[in-house]
Amino acid sequence: MKNLIKQSLFLIAAIAISPITLLYFVLKLVIKGDSLIAAFAQLLSLIPGRIGVYLRAGFYRFTFTSCSPDAVISFLVLFSQQDTEIAEGVYIGPQCNIGKCKIEKDTLLGSGVHIMSGKGQHNFDDLSKPIKDQGGSFEKISIGSGSWLGNGALVMANVGKHCVVAAGAVVVNDVDDYSIVAGNPAKVIKKIKG
Repeated sequence: MKNLIKQSLFLIAAIAISPITLLYFVLKLVIKGDSLIAAFAQLLSLIPGRIGVYLRAGFYRFTFTSCSPDAVISFLVLFSQQDTEIAEGVYIGPQCNIGKCKIEKDTLLGSGVHIMSGKGQHNFDDLSKPIKDQGGSFEKISIGSGSWLGNGALVMANVGKHCVVAAGAVVVNDVDDYSIVAGNPAKVIKKIKG
């Protein structure tokens, strides 16, 4: 019965947010790139409470590459890339900033976690040009299933399955499955035994 009620709430939220979703797709015909998803993410991030969680999941399940309807996307969470995948059972805490990524099943992100689109977003080798004009490349970051990223973690590389990233850690290199990492730059402090 509880599952049926949840499924009904997911459907109601998708219907309730559908005018905003349709507006997004109409505007996408004329506004190219990721600036549109970023603008809508800013607007939707302001809806408080459980209603906001359901409405955001209802919108993102149709506008991202994929988003599970049961994803918990909290208050003030910002997204900057449409090529985002959020699997079932994912919890994203308040005030996170999420770039191009794939967040796998049952992963938890604490408050203020930033997942950047790799380490190469900004080139800065040409001293004759401002950094903003030098371009860069975006990489899709993967966060493995069952992982937990602590408050304020900064992630620029892939994180394996069943990992713990300590609060405030700065992940600049890929993290192997079953690792606990901490520090700046993040280093393995322990392996989780299965």
